[in-house]
Formats: sequence, C-alpha cells, structure tokens
Amino acid sequence: MLRLFAVVAACFVPAGTSLAQSTPAAFTNARIITITGDTIDGGTLVVHDGEIVAVGDGVVVPSDADVYDAAGLTIMPGLVDTHSHIGGIGAADGSGPIQPGVRVFDSINPRSSGFKRALAGGLTTLNIMPGSGHLSSGQTVYAKLRWAEGPPTSVDDIAVRDDSGAMMGGLKMANGTNSIRTGGANGFPGTRGKSAYLVRERFLKAQEYRDAIERAGDDVSKLPARDLGLEALVEVMSGARIVHHHTHRADDIMTVLRLADEFGFRVVLHHVSEAWVVADEIAAYEGVDGPDGEPWGAPCSIILIDSPGGKLEAASLILETGGVLEKAGAQVAIHTDDWITDSRLFLRYAALAVRAGMSREAALRALTIEGARMLDMSDRVGSLEVGKDADFVLLSGDPLALDTRVLQTWVEGELAFDLSDEDDRLYAEGGLGAAHDIQPYFCCYDHLIQGSGH
Repeated sequence: MLRLFAVVAACFVPAGTSLAQSTPAAFTNARIITITGDTIDGGTLVVHDGEIVAVGDGVVVPSDADVYDAAGLTIMPGLVDTHSHIGGIGAADGSGPIQPGVRVFDSINPRSSGFKRALAGGLTTLNIMPGSGHLSSGQTVYAKLRWAEGPPTSVDDIAVRDDSGAMMGGLKMANGTNSIRTGGANGFPGTRGKSAYLVRERFLKAQEYRDAIERAGDDVSKLPARDLGLEALVEVMSGARIVHHHTHRADDIMTVLRLADEFGFRVVLHHVSEAWVVADEIAAYEGVDGPDGEPWGAPCSIILIDSPGGKLEAASLILETGGVLEKAGAQVAIHTDDWITDSRLFLRYAALAVRAGMSREAALRALTIEGARMLDMSDRVGSLEVGKDADFVLLSGDPLALDTRVLQTWVEGELAFDLSDEDDRLYAEGGLGAAHDIQPYFCCYDHLIQGSGH
C-alpha cells in the first residue's frame, strides 16, 4: 500500500497527529484536485492552524514545516455528504406528522462507528438528518468529523457553528409515500393533497406567530407563548434555515417548489428519483435569493443506487439523473443516505454518475463544493483554497478509479483516518469490532473477543 513518508522524520504520520496545532505541514509532489481551480500535477499543499495556507505549484514551503512527500498520490478536498443518517439518530415520533421543533442533535451518538466509516470513505462534513416518515421530522445538524483524538465525548465536538456561535443545520421535510402513512392515524395525511394542506396550514400559523412577535416589539407582555416548532418554521421563512426535502416523484417535486414559492423558503431537493422528468423546470426555478444575493434556485441532492429494489415511488430512479440535471443547468450534489448506500463507497457513486453521462468535473463538484453550497458552508469547505478549512483526502490514485483507496482523511489539519493504522483499517474493511458502538448488545461479545485474541 502506498504510504506517505516524512522527509524530516522518515516515518508515517501516526493517527491522532495534530500538526496543524503546532507547526505547518506541507504535502509535496502530489496531484492536487482543487475542484474550483485547475488540477495541479506535482503540487504542494500547506496547512497550519486548521486552515489551508498555500496550494499550487512553486509553493515556498515554510522552513519550520513538517514535509511529507506525496509523490504518486492524489489530494482532493474532504467530501461533503448532504444527506446522512449515521450516528444512531432519532427525531420525530408517531404522535403527529409535523414536528419541526425536534432536534436530531439531541439524539446523536458522537461515538458511533458510522462516523469512522465515513472518514474511511473520505467524508469530512455531513448533514445528519432525521428520517422521512413525517412531513417534517425535525432539524438537521451539520457536522465535522473531528476524530483525530479518537471518538468525541459530546455531539458539541462535531457540530458546526457559524460566526455567531449558533449551531448550523437545516429542517428535514418530506412528501410522498413515507410521510403519507396510509390510514391517517394520529393526524398523518393519508393522501398527497392532505400532505400539502397540512404543511401549508402549519406555515400559515408560523406566519401569524412571526407577525405577533414583530407586533409585540419590546413589550414582553405581548409576546405569544413560545412554540419551538413555529420558531423553526420562522427561521425557515427568514432564510436562516434551509429545508432539506425528501421527494421522489415528479409531481411531488413540483409540489415542493409550489410550497417554497408560497412561503419563501430556501430548499434543497433530496433523492429526486424522477428529476429527469422535470429537469428543465427544476433548472428554471429561481425561488428566493441566497446569501450571495443571487437566486437560490432548487439545488438537487441526488442518490445513485446500482441495484433494483426499494419503494415503488423510486421505481423510475435512473443513474442518468445527474447528467440530465447537469445538462439542464441545475445544481447537483450526490449523497449517501447512509445506510442506503455506504459512506465508504461515496467516490464510487460519482464514478457511476460519470458512466451514466455526467461530466467528470460536475461529478467531482457534486461530492464537494456543490454539497458545501447546499449547507451554506462553501466559504469553509468543498475546495482546496487558501483560507478554507484544512479538510482533505489523500488517495492512492484517481478518485473515480474503482481500485483507488482512501489512504488518509484530514479534518481541520488533523489526521482523522489512516488506512495504515490497524484500528482504522478495521473500519474501512470491516470485521470483528468494527461496529464498536453495538458491542454491549452482543450477548457473547466478551467470549468472542477473548477467543479472537483481540
């Protein structure tokens, strides 16, 4: 297996290394895929204090840097997954169809082995989502996989915060079969028409709640009783919180866009099995303005599945969707929906998209910068640019080659996954002990461990 060797120390960087906290680290002679700029052959990447401080050819390496010869290797940005369910998450329950006040943040197990599997696939940033069994199942959380020192002790250690210190995340919504729940028990809609009605009704209440707060001004006595669910919808309508919307059929996709227009919220369309049917409509949709003042549009976070099966409304899912959307002019990211597809194979799905007609450039962007934009994080992650977080992946070869391995994954300048480390390799390849978070539930686990010699 290819390994990096330090020019100054002649040894492989050990797991848990925190070079960015002390001295600069320079990776030289690599093929560097910047995503937003040209690919650089024989280039150098320098990181320090958790940020990228230089990238290119002809870079002057700081005299105090630890230098690592990456000849024959490829470096690209840490991968961004806009839709993941790892971390043992749970949010809304069966008591009602719309529960936007619930936070998936409060259910995440930060020590879940799923995070290490994601690192083994080169993932560094995730949008951790509740499920799709509700019209709104709760608030998502954007996470950085900060595992350099081992499993975090608190979900706060991986949560992404904005410049004000507020935790970043969106709102999970859904339509179609999952959230209909035929039968209508506990207020669940039972039909597509009733689904849209219930969503519209709740947003109208959120508008009234917002207006009441504005009328109250500084008079606390006039404030309405606090409602966490309506607060979340007000954040959605203000643009502070993006709706991440599960939707499959073409008619369901158009329903989402109508509701986004009516209530003025930013939306990312997830899965979109039949997006190829309405690709031109998706590409032409402008919606509200984004943070940069340009129309936000209707970005699509797609999933690619290379074997049949699943729900009936996804029967028309095709591998060509990414290419069709790209040609129409829509924004496209790729997601795992892990466990639906495995985070360790994330690069493979970009390769499948290219095989089905998506351009190489767009497919690589769909793993990185496009997903970052859909999380309002493109100023921090998604490309190798000076000033951005030092999130990057070292690969044994081209990212779209099926025999390429993720050798190392760095998060904010710290080594979080190293394939040459025996423990990390276990997460990458599987085996006894890889799913450590479920070990307490193995009735005979202690005997298995003793017998295995571990």
